[in-house]
Amino acid sequence: MRQFELVDAVKAYDPTADEGLLNRAYVYAMKMHGSQLRASGDPYFAHPIQVAGILTDYRLDTATIVTALLHDVVEDTSATRDDIAAMFGEEVAGLVEGVTKLSRLELQAEHTRQAENLRKFILAISKDVRVLLVKLADRLHNMRTLEFVKPEKRERISRETLEVYAPLGRSIGIHRIATELEELAFEHLNPTARTAIERRLEALRLEHGRAVQGVAREVQTVLEEAGIKARVFGREKTPYSIWRKLQRKALGFSALSDIYGFRVLVESEDDCYRALGVIHRAWPMVPERFKDLISTPKSNNYRSLHTTVVGPSGLRIEMQIRTETMDRVAEEGVAAHWRYKNKSYGFDREAMEEGGGRDPLLTLRHLVQVIEHGEGGEDWVEHAKLEMYLDQVFVFTPKGSLITLPRGAMALDFAYAVHTEVGDSAVGVKINGELKPMRTPMQNGDVVEIIRGAKPDIPSDWRSLTVTGRARSAIRRHIRLSEREEFQKLGRAALDQALARVDKVAKDVSLKPALETLAIELEEDLFEQIGRGQVQAGKVVGVLFPKLKASGPEPVEKKRIESGSDARLYVRGGGLRPGVSIHFGACCSPVPGDRIVGIIEPDKGLTVHTIDCNTLADFADDDSVWADLQWTPQAEQDAVASTRLVATMRNAPGVLGQVATVIGEAGGNILNLNMTHRQQDFFDMEIDVEVADARHATQIIAALRANPSVDTVERARG
Repeated sequence: MRQFELVDAVKAYDPTADEGLLNRAYVYAMKMHGSQLRASGDPYFAHPIQVAGILTDYRLDTATIVTALLHDVVEDTSATRDDIAAMFGEEVAGLVEGVTKLSRLELQAEHTRQAENLRKFILAISKDVRVLLVKLADRLHNMRTLEFVKPEKRERISRETLEVYAPLGRSIGIHRIATELEELAFEHLNPTARTAIERRLEALRLEHGRAVQGVAREVQTVLEEAGIKARVFGREKTPYSIWRKLQRKALGFSALSDIYGFRVLVESEDDCYRALGVIHRAWPMVPERFKDLISTPKSNNYRSLHTTVVGPSGLRIEMQIRTETMDRVAEEGVAAHWRYKNKSYGFDREAMEEGGGRDPLLTLRHLVQVIEHGEGGEDWVEHAKLEMYLDQVFVFTPKGSLITLPRGAMALDFAYAVHTEVGDSAVGVKINGELKPMRTPMQNGDVVEIIRGAKPDIPSDWRSLTVTGRARSAIRRHIRLSEREEFQKLGRAALDQALARVDKVAKDVSLKPALETLAIELEEDLFEQIGRGQVQAGKVVGVLFPKLKASGPEPVEKKRIESGSDARLYVRGGGLRPGVSIHFGACCSPVPGDRIVGIIEPDKGLTVHTIDCNTLADFADDDSVWADLQWTPQAEQDAVASTRLVATMRNAPGVLGQVATVIGEAGGNILNLNMTHRQQDFFDMEIDVEVADARHATQIIAALRANPSVDTVERARG
């Protein structure tokens, strides 16, 4: 695109555009990039000009077009931010700086790059969406020329495009760019699958091409006979969208009923509903396949009526009914709201809101809240992906306020979407006026009321009752805060015992040397790290008194608690009659320090369970089988036991080694490992660990939770 062509393209939709500013930016970009070349061998300055050209298709303001022309000069040339501000103004300089910062993040090491890139990216674009628009156009042009990049780099860029940029584009409604990004990335990441799908689509075109045209004509005729002016055309799903549906629904290609869909564009919102009625009278609708996204738009302002009918020749036909304006917003998202108004050109928020739209950055600001509540690193990336990828349902508060949630969301997701305090204090839920379990999925149109109460401690397994990153990160934060005091007590007690072994009393000892050596600021932080198993109490004593050795007898090897004849040495209480065999439940693997109970069964003898084992629910109606049990002093002092941990970890090289190291450093002994489920990003594992008691198990769990590669870890509970 030559200089005058770019200026003409902008002036075509914005007659007030600053021609001089555009010309200066064009010439400055060519001058600064000079003889630089791209991987393709083309002059580098062709890239920013192409990025600017992409954004003129979306009719963006002059500042955004100038930013596109200059977006690489600070990063790749001798130009500075001050130079840009002096020549092109503070607004352009701020936008160029935002894009430059994001480009620099992409150069960081692979293991830290994605998390930090995504985090800082969203923090930047949550302030000005134009930064994202320029970056999306930049990524789109880079993806169009990706074949000139080395294969290993090509795969990384494609995966990042698919996991970060395309979802961010959809979050602000720019489906046209997002779809092209997905297709280009899919072509590089899985060319075999894409080729196979394209072949099937080509066969379908030959088989159904004329039928698709005939259906469009017939729908248009039926609408015109009813007095509704409409434009009807068929559309084919993209290979990547078909691939995702094949993965999500576990269907074969031939089982997909909506490879082809039809779009009905009418003149007004009233005509949308009139057209829907005409179509439903002409052809029977498919139950549970209707969505009214006009009265309840998606968070990216997408509005349309969706329905599926059994149309001509008995074919299932998916239809989208919308106005021309809705169609433009559906394709261009936030970019559709730049227009000429009041003698200036810019973003028309009033027109967007009058059309039923909402703040296009609302989804991104929700992600900012996830950042603020999350733990950072890969853990945060997964929360963010949850927020961006999942489809939506629309529910209401008792006062009628609309809350948008991902499909599959439950009561806690709703509570945290309303406010963090509501989520932290939620104890129950009413859905449509009826008390429901907290794990009940929300349905479109539900009226949801959260029952609040005093709840100082959130159970860690409540994260399994959520699907949104916002709720999960808030629960994790609350759990960590509530655990802090408990681990400080554990750490203080462990240090007291370690000091006693060298004949020292804690109140007479200054911990300042240990704090300085271990680079820990506060005593409370030291106690917490000891309690969590991150610092050994013996190491602290060694720092404080390097010349002393622990007094008292040498430690003896402890015996492991197991089912069998020796089990009576470790538990006592009712039901322990002679001849009754004793077993420790594999479902919950009790260890000394756990509250325990026995279940007596004729063929099994007495099985010891933890008091919160899920298996106990099977015996709730039969009091005769229950036995009260306690641990013996021998179990609490002279024995070790095996407990089972259930963990979800990142699927990446070295993670299993990290986990084994953490358990070993916390004093645990791994007895067995069993992988129960493996996915592309995560795998689930059962780990049998030898521990001294329940407190020791808690310390190991806390140490594992502190590792960024571990998503969740709990004791098995049946």
